[in-house]
Amino acid sequence: MEKIETTILRNLLFNNEYCRKVLPFIKTEYFENLHEKVVFEEICKFIVAYEELATKEVLLIETEKRTDITEDTYKTICDYVSKLDDGHADLEWVTDTTEKWCRDRAIYLALMESIKIADGQDEKKNRDAIPSILQEALAVGFDNNVGHDYLNDFEKRYDFYHKKQEKIPFDLDYFNKITKGGIPNKTLNIALAGTGVGKSLFMCHVAASVLLQGKNVLYITLEMSEEKIAERIDANLLNINIKDIETLPKIMFESKVNAIAKKTQGTLIIKEYPTASAHSGHFRALLNELQLKKSFRPDIIFIDYLNICASSRYKGNLSVNSYSYIKSIAEELRGLAVEMNVPIFSATQTTRSGSTNSDPDLTDTSESFGLPATADLMFALISTEELEGLGQIMVKQLKNRYNDPTTNKRFVVGIDRSKMRLYDVEQSAQSDILDSGKDEEYNDEERKPKKSFEGFKF
Repeated sequence: MEKIETTILRNLLFNNEYCRKVLPFIKTEYFENLHEKVVFEEICKFIVAYEELATKEVLLIETEKRTDITEDTYKTICDYVSKLDDGHADLEWVTDTTEKWCRDRAIYLALMESIKIADGQDEKKNRDAIPSILQEALAVGFDNNVGHDYLNDFEKRYDFYHKKQEKIPFDLDYFNKITKGGIPNKTLNIALAGTGVGKSLFMCHVAASVLLQGKNVLYITLEMSEEKIAERIDANLLNINIKDIETLPKIMFESKVNAIAKKTQGTLIIKEYPTASAHSGHFRALLNELQLKKSFRPDIIFIDYLNICASSRYKGNLSVNSYSYIKSIAEELRGLAVEMNVPIFSATQTTRSGSTNSDPDLTDTSESFGLPATADLMFALISTEELEGLGQIMVKQLKNRYNDPTTNKRFVVGIDRSKMRLYDVEQSAQSDILDSGKDEEYNDEERKPKKSFEGFKF
């Protein structure tokens, strides 16, 4: 019976379509025997150099030139290559079989490497690397998608247009309006606000609402402790003034938490990192660890907040300007969102002038304009004495890839800071906002839009 390795090498020699599909995914280390490794290496070298299939003659000539094999190995290779023939094999079967072989070999090699690390025989890696090594091996597979063919793939495109996109809805009506029903996966969403306005309050409220939807939530904090974030979410979910939580009897506290647990199938994990010490690489490792140890995979991730994260590209932030550094963090977090297929919510500070501005825009983003360039959704949270007196906070859209940002550009939501909660206000509260989504009316001659060439003399 022919070995799978021989079937693979034979088809790499004679089957052009098979070769194009599988060659990018096969690694030299997957082969056990030296003569098979050498044959595979020479096949790869020739295809890369000449963009066509190798032949038996090519393999023998190129192998003879090698100085890293013995005479006996060369004779074994000659005998092995001579027996490779153009036997027919079903393309789908041999492709699927090759994919399974690659995955099995990757898992086996990962286990051997993990044992070596566990025994302390690897000086470069410690035991913390084992979960990611096994995770990568389990993820081995063939991805034959090389792009969207505009003319031939029109059916896929049509189906995509009519497919309902998976989104995580808000419990706030106007946020659902501006996002067309919620936040989609693979996106980075940013709240812009000054100190004390309510960045963390907003994210804690949304995290609590998503938990009640039965979703899994990961809240990463680099500013406050895990307990402080949990306290804010307690105030929101348990409907208790945050000042009264510490005086609440344990029996009553336990009863309220159990009541929340009965309402949802979701899980909320809060993880604290020291300020400016963690980057997307740490978050990725955390996600892998949660998957392995708790079988927990988040449906949404909150990072509180972006500006105090680190960058995996720029170590130490010693030789890079703030524009590049913050833009790098934003790009890394959005890349993580795409990789993990989840939406990420974070926040950023306004500039010094923006903190006192009742009408901030994108230029009021602190440290880097590269952040709004990367974000999918960005909005400002605005608080004034008048709004505080009304128990409201204003939201202004700054950038929106989900909907027209000029519709409902500004709107207000109710805010209860004592319970760390946001809520919808009556529609009448939106009526006095200049650009709340209604067409502006022109009641006098001065405010009427002028005709194209009015005022010009010829």
